Amino acid sequence: MHYLLIGGSKGIGLKTGELLEKQGHQITVASRSKGHIHPNWGHVPFDATKDSLPMDELPSQLDGICYFPGSINLKPFSSLSAEDYQKDLEINFLPIPRIIGQVLPLLKKGKNPSIILFSTVAVQRGMAFHCSISAAKGAVEGFTRSLSAELAPNIRVNAIAPSLIETDLAEKLLSNEARKKAAIERHPLKRFGQPEDIAEMACFLLGEKASWITGQIFHIDGGLSSI
Repeated sequence: MHYLLIGGSKGIGLKTGELLEKQGHQITVASRSKGHIHPNWGHVPFDATKDSLPMDELPSQLDGICYFPGSINLKPFSSLSAEDYQKDLEINFLPIPRIIGQVLPLLKKGKNPSIILFSTVAVQRGMAFHCSISAAKGAVEGFTRSLSAELAPNIRVNAIAPSLIETDLAEKLLSNEARKKAAIERHPLKRFGQPEDIAEMACFLLGEKASWITGQIFHIDGGLSSI
């Protein structure tokens, strides 16, 4: 199997690639920099907010694609500008239809092809200071359900909605022990997430064991969305 990871050079994307490689799959990462990707992975220089995928540098067939780029733009509603909303959409949602449109012919050649997108726990659970990011990720969830209906039965489309994960993106939210303790206490399972928590679900949804799953939003959030 050959999987394309958009923004897979660090964090959850990198861990997903590592797990897929252990399962014997081939990986191509499309990202602005190589980051920490493994030397035996393919790499395509790519800025999702600006570029079109260089199709001549991709394999002729894809069995799945994950879109990892995201933002954590937390501000009071009164401090959010139109530019904040636009920027969050440009990172979290607007590139997705363009990218999927480009790779759809490659996915149609794949074996049990799968598309994995990313939302946030804040869409399901109302959270202060999340208006902009929740709006952008809410678009991802609606798109996931609609596209899954349109591409069934040949291509599966699902999304993962994590809570706080210890990555570079969340560094400011976990910048000291007090913030880490507060994050731990917010979650019923009494810890914040690690990249592998989300990567495990991404790999499952890409694989054959998830062949009867599509149109779903999976809340991998330590229980925060429902307990």
